[in-house]
Amino acid sequence: MSNDTVIAPEATAICEARHISRDFMTPDGHPYRVIDDISLEVRPNEVVALLGPSGCGKSTILRILAGLLPATEGEVLYRGKPLMGMNPAVSIVFQTFALFPWMTVVENLEVALKAANLSKEEVSKRAADAIKSVGLAGFEEAYPRELSGGMKQRVGIARALSVNPEILFLDEPFSQVDALTGEALRADVMDLWSVKDQNPSSILLVSHDVMEVAYMADRIVVLSTKPGRVRAVLRNDLPHPRSYRSSELVYIVDQLHGIITGHEMPDALPLTPSAAAVEVLPEVSSSEIIGLLEYLQGHIGLQNIFQIAADSHREFGDVIKVVKAAELLDFVDTPGQLVSITSTGKHFVNANQEERKVIWRQQLLRLRLFRAVFDMLTTKREAGIPAEEIINKIAIIMPQERPDRIFATFVRWARFGDLLAYDEDTKKLYLQ
Repeated sequence: MSNDTVIAPEATAICEARHISRDFMTPDGHPYRVIDDISLEVRPNEVVALLGPSGCGKSTILRILAGLLPATEGEVLYRGKPLMGMNPAVSIVFQTFALFPWMTVVENLEVALKAANLSKEEVSKRAADAIKSVGLAGFEEAYPRELSGGMKQRVGIARALSVNPEILFLDEPFSQVDALTGEALRADVMDLWSVKDQNPSSILLVSHDVMEVAYMADRIVVLSTKPGRVRAVLRNDLPHPRSYRSSELVYIVDQLHGIITGHEMPDALPLTPSAAAVEVLPEVSSSEIIGLLEYLQGHIGLQNIFQIAADSHREFGDVIKVVKAAELLDFVDTPGQLVSITSTGKHFVNANQEERKVIWRQQLLRLRLFRAVFDMLTTKREAGIPAEEIINKIAIIMPQERPDRIFATFVRWARFGDLLAYDEDTKKLYLQ
């Protein structure tokens, strides 16, 4: 992997694996090789992703680099020297939330900081700063059972950041939350990483989600399985922050799909390029989106997302869904933690009811799901399309989502814009 680009002296790896392999013993006492001859490095100021199916050894590689697991063969280096014990540069966010259920949010952070032998004052300061950085101010005394999945993972991220790691290891941390919360968490992590001259300097991401690694990573290491080996390394030079909807990102996704074509990816649904970019529709009503736009109009068109949640007295996760819905329709932009109304959003909010419907309809047809159904209906104008057919397609394209809920949102949005009609008796969609 070291030959995929020329490394400048200042880009010396923080952490490096050289020809590592790892064997595990099967129940009958025979060695089973999980990874074989893996070489990779994590340099300052970059995001590296390990992409591959279950069983390819992604998490094993991460644990070896962290010093949690020894390699059977090869060596691990930290700043050019052999790693002995735990890697001092690393903090890990796991797939499961890994919170102590009997501890509050702040206590879950402080227990990690106390292990670092910090003073009481430093422990309190770091915990408070980390909680604020992930948008959980006000939830310091909440227990994990009182938090949503996304909020629990924010606590995990805050805990990892509180110890000021050089490298943040992410072991599929977004796989246990819904798609929209996952998008928000990824954006927040990238915002925190993008602040230069502070840690974490770099991120190592383990994932089987092609879109996720295309959005986050600067170098993507594609692994084969049985045993895990490096199949390809793809550079992604798109500038941050990135947009899921950009043609450049979709091109990277297509490249990755091309690399894995013909090979099984059990955790990830093989998608066509067009399906890969189908947008998840948040469970949000048109009135909620209009309410957000009118709120922004009254605040010079710009507001911090945490302040929006506070002013609206709504749970942060619900506010994220409304913002995401408005962003899908190109009514708002989300630079960092800000939400700003776009020119289209201003035009919409200042329009009368009929003009709003026209604008809404135009924006819906920019979304792949609405365009695809609309185009199908143009050839079946009289017969219509059974709801079951659309729901089944949604289930195939978005296997981790509730297709019935996405369909319900699809119908509500389509009706508001007078784009499509849905007959509750026949359970069919028709052109309006």
